[in-house]
Amino acid sequence: MPDQAWSQFCRALEKAGEVVLSDQAPDTPLDRAEGYRYLSRLTREMLYSCLDNADPDFPRFHELDLVKIGADNPDNVYLSANIRGDRTYRITGTRGTIAYFSIGSKANRYAKDGTMASTGELSGADLALAPDGTVEIIASAEPQPGNWLPLAPDSTGLVVRQTYLDRTTETPGHWHVEQVGGPAEPAPLTPEFLAKALQRAALSVHGTAATFAHWTRTFMTRPNELPDFGQEMFQRAGGDPEIFYLHGYWTLKPGEAWVIETDVPDCPYWNFQLGNWWMESLDHHRRITVNKHTASLSGGRLTVVVAAEDPGVGNWIDTCGHSSGTALLRWLGASAHPIPKCRVVPLEEVR
Repeated sequence: MPDQAWSQFCRALEKAGEVVLSDQAPDTPLDRAEGYRYLSRLTREMLYSCLDNADPDFPRFHELDLVKIGADNPDNVYLSANIRGDRTYRITGTRGTIAYFSIGSKANRYAKDGTMASTGELSGADLALAPDGTVEIIASAEPQPGNWLPLAPDSTGLVVRQTYLDRTTETPGHWHVEQVGGPAEPAPLTPEFLAKALQRAALSVHGTAATFAHWTRTFMTRPNELPDFGQEMFQRAGGDPEIFYLHGYWTLKPGEAWVIETDVPDCPYWNFQLGNWWMESLDHHRRITVNKHTASLSGGRLTVVVAAEDPGVGNWIDTCGHSSGTALLRWLGASAHPIPKCRVVPLEEVR
């Protein structure tokens, strides 16, 4: 059985490569290379989460190191753990000084239908802290006193988002999760588990890649805009309920700039970021994002200039060698959600 399972896993991964070659996907050498790197990153993450960190009786938080899924936020530290909705878990940690914290329970169905619905949410504003700054959260189906994170029968995971405003001064918290009243030791590996885990991993790679390729094709119907495509699609895929998402697709010719102008609502956090066609945020070592802390405003308005070169004005965002890709503006905790005005102009006009 293990031999057959491994062969099927390898064939399923090969089929996932069809997403990179699919209709409307870019065929430049850079975009193709990033597409296959994206699949390799997804494979690494899904193998880990489906095999080594799959036991809901012994969950562990792990950071999504360089795994970029669905317009990942460059300001975020993401943690995830596998759980079951019929168990009870104790989550302990320190809040840290990072600007924003949230934890959600999710029903991950990326391998089946591309959804990851929220089944419970807590934000930093909801947390009661101990005098020493530590936090304890109980995740369970039945309500609990204190910090309680609801679980549903189909809950499969926990997702922690810790969001920086200023990386130079803020520190994220440290978090641990354990099952309450669970077994003393993990169950031994079986051939049946291995076969199912490999199948889940391959399906998750393909399902995740296909889901967000579909999103990009949707955004391509309105190029160089940041419209409201409707929030339900984003929430069904695991979005933070506190965030209003304005996704887009951009395409520029040499010498052009994409200028984005918007009012900025009163909210604890917002950011704009640029991504590739696969909805991965671009190189974090370059200027690919601005947020509430790092952006320069004029009269309460934000102007972002997306271009291959720095025009010397506005909040320049580097295209990092791409001629097209995706973008996202997040308003977190805002009562109003302005829709930006966008236009493509010659870069010289911006200078």
